[in-house]
Amino acid sequence: MHTAPSTTTTVKLTPLTSTFTNTIANTPSPAMRLREIVFGAACAAAVRAAARLKIADALGEDPASAEELADIVDTEPLPLRRLLRALACYGIFTETEDGRYGHTEMSRLLREDEPNSLRYISLWCTEPWTWEAWPRLDEAVRSGRNIFPDIFGKEFFDYLHDDARESAMVFNRAMTHSSRQSAAELADYLDLTGIGTVVDIGGGQGHVLASLLERHPEVFGTLLDLPKVVANADPRLREGGSLASRTRLLPGDCRSAIPVDADLYIIKNILEWDDDSTRRTLRNVVAAARPGARVVVVENLVDDTPSMRFTTAMDLMLLLNVGGAKHSKQSMVDLMTEAGLCLGHIGPVNPYLHAFEATVPLD
Repeated sequence: MHTAPSTTTTVKLTPLTSTFTNTIANTPSPAMRLREIVFGAACAAAVRAAARLKIADALGEDPASAEELADIVDTEPLPLRRLLRALACYGIFTETEDGRYGHTEMSRLLREDEPNSLRYISLWCTEPWTWEAWPRLDEAVRSGRNIFPDIFGKEFFDYLHDDARESAMVFNRAMTHSSRQSAAELADYLDLTGIGTVVDIGGGQGHVLASLLERHPEVFGTLLDLPKVVANADPRLREGGSLASRTRLLPGDCRSAIPVDADLYIIKNILEWDDDSTRRTLRNVVAAARPGARVVVVENLVDDTPSMRFTTAMDLMLLLNVGGAKHSKQSMVDLMTEAGLCLGHIGPVNPYLHAFEATVPLD
């Protein structure tokens, strides 16, 4: 009869060899790929865990062992190694031959001090409410409406502000990081020749407006958004800020009215409600603008873009939580044309955003 030894057995987890890793990465069978996809929640959860534990911040320029990192982030070494091993399979961290872990381009994006950090986006897309909503996607597809009130008893943003303050904070930081990054790219993209006044409609804290005003000292701008939003505008735009003398902060709802006369109207990432709300907003622009004024709509698209997997996932999340939708290029063209705008150039601002440039008719 075999008697188990009384001593504790240590199991050594060896790194995956590069040959084995490359075989998996380069030649997955359909069955293997589907298995990987249906375990996607594990990958998302692993990224969330890394972001919450701040592993990327703890890891320096040189590779470190799981034991060394565990001391810094206050975890058990073996479970941490298992987490890092799983992330390394997706190119988030890399595992060396001697079992240490180093940074990759993706893992650096989880650092809080990274200029293009995606730490808060990673947290936002994996917040606790998402794990309750995603399994009910079939119900949203059947009904064509958001199922968030069925789960939580109230609409999405009411729930965030009333019952999930920490999640609301994560949302605000995620939107701030994302907006700052895309604001600089949009400022590079836009030609403001002949423009003296610009209004950022539903512009949040006004990062796009601030970027444009900094680059074009002859331009004056208006930030239009809900009262609570403009009250927390970018400090550069508020009283005492470096751009305050050229900025007007205007509380309002663009779906009700846009009481601003400007040379250029910018609408970025807000036309994700139902089509009726989008139509009202665009018609309000046409009603407020003088003939010949420029209108630039900036949106993620669910087609004709290299970020299809990301944007179609965002589209499904919008269906779940607010009943909204991302646009295709054609649906955006149709809505803008229906509102009376004359479409011009359509082009990519970055891999995730497209700009639709239009003018208000002259007659």
